Amino acid sequence: MSIDLTYQRRYNCDQCPTRCDGRSKSAYIFADDLQLAHQTEDWLLAHLTTLLPWQGQKTPATAHGLPDLELRYGDRVCARIEVKAQGRAFMAVKRLLPHAALRPYETVALNLSDLERYMTLYEQEQIPLFIIWCVRRPCLGAGCWGQTITALRTIYQQEGERRRYRRRSTASDYVDGQHKGVTVNYHFSLRELLPLEELEQQFAQLVCVK
Repeated sequence: MSIDLTYQRRYNCDQCPTRCDGRSKSAYIFADDLQLAHQTEDWLLAHLTTLLPWQGQKTPATAHGLPDLELRYGDRVCARIEVKAQGRAFMAVKRLLPHAALRPYETVALNLSDLERYMTLYEQEQIPLFIIWCVRRPCLGAGCWGQTITALRTIYQQEGERRRYRRRSTASDYVDGQHKGVTVNYHFSLRELLPLEELEQQFAQLVCVK
């Protein structure tokens, strides 16, 4: 489902659970985020494998630091895909990142360390790497949008620190004494990404010979 990026007051904002009013959420429940991430990965993997001629699979748990999904032909990896499930808007983006030229409802985030790691991984492997955000927001609807790591790297190089934000840690970031929550994010606009339908076309055009 494509997202209409033209804001419309199509519902009562006073009843919105994720209002773009500049107030940050006080708790970041890691377990809830992880469950949603796994569900989104499962859905996207099932969706892509019905459309593409390759085998899709989750990246083995032992392969630390790699994106969530792999598209394979035999024993060859054709593409890597990192999947992000995001609902709540970065409500305070205009106040906290005034020079980023981002609006709350169209903003998506990526762990900065992930972005840097995937840029390095692509340079080393030269295997196509995509980041896909699956977004559900009351004022927009639901849909999946993404980009290649090379396109995101260009934005990162152009925007620099204007898109980077570090939030304070909260008690909910810690699980069994270990810090699990993401506190440093880099932000992109949905307007800079491609809808899933166009990404599927890019996947179909990839050449992967066994």
